[in-house]
Amino acid sequence: DVSMLMTQLNGLVDAGNTVIMVEHDMQVASNSDWIIDIGPGAGDAGGVIIAQGTPYDVAHSKDSRTAPFLLM
Repeated sequence: DVSMLMTQLNGLVDAGNTVIMVEHDMQVASNSDWIIDIGPGAGDAGGVIIAQGTPYDVAHSKDSRTAPFLLM
């Protein structure tokens, strides 16, 4: 359950810890402090940083395939 996961992650951050995640769930991504969007595709078509920054920054990137889902 994403809401339970977010509660635990926020508890770790509130306690002063750094949390690094590899995640595809947009609810988790949109609640992050920083996103690194890697692509542009999967496998051999990926591996390049397409966009990075706050969820707002990535949501407004013209090159990011993640951006439209962060804007929802």
